[in-house]
Amino acid sequence: MPLDQPEEKEMSFLDHLEELRWHLLRAVSSIAVFTIIAFSAKEFVIGELILGPSKVSFPTYQFFCWVSELTCIDKLPFTIQSRTMTGQFTMHLTSSAIIGLICAFPYTFWEIWRFVKPALHRTEQTVTRGATFIVSLLFGMGIVFGYYLVAPLSINFLSNYQIDPSIINEIDIVSYVSTLSLLVLACGLMFQLPVAVYFLTEIGFLTPALMRTYRRHAIVAILFVSAIITPPDVMSQILVAAPILLLYEVSIWVSGWVLRRNEKLK
Repeated sequence: MPLDQPEEKEMSFLDHLEELRWHLLRAVSSIAVFTIIAFSAKEFVIGELILGPSKVSFPTYQFFCWVSELTCIDKLPFTIQSRTMTGQFTMHLTSSAIIGLICAFPYTFWEIWRFVKPALHRTEQTVTRGATFIVSLLFGMGIVFGYYLVAPLSINFLSNYQIDPSIINEIDIVSYVSTLSLLVLACGLMFQLPVAVYFLTEIGFLTPALMRTYRRHAIVAILFVSAIITPPDVMSQILVAAPILLLYEVSIWVSGWVLRRNEKLK
């Protein structure tokens, strides 16, 4: 080692825990800040964002009506109620926390990545440069996809589904917010598929050949899910299925790129 480069001091286990504590503290603080902001903007967060997909004036429903009169959604046959004394306040807190988590996700991931990155080899650090940007971009795309496509179409399907005409859909606010949050956050995580495939290929669990073998199964599953949650027309099914299919194809390319890079490094 050159004399002008001081040897890095190895951190103890307790030092690592202390470092992790500060990273987590800053990450949680960022979520708390955005949560407070969202809680303060009640009219916009609740009236426009959370309850937006429950109204026929939502942009997604208007878009489908613009595409074709056959896909127009004139009404959503359900009402949202609060059946407990603390229901509305609890959902106000919950929805604000979810908005806070979504808004703070890039910084939160960056803090966690700052803690993990020093443990990687120099080559791995070089290859994973820009990880925060890529993960945050994919997460944001997933959130938008889930909020403007999957969630409203799912809400429309579930609100119109009846096992008997005498049963009226009176949805509790807890059920509505939970369903909306689950769909949107699930899409945000689903869009991390290329990142997950990258790491699974790195550890030898996935290969491009394996993903190509099960491509037909994946296509059938994606088309089946999109057919269930969308109106009965081809255009809406394509709008939902196409981004997911594209992600799968991109993931195959990512897996192949990882294998080719590892071969060159050997």
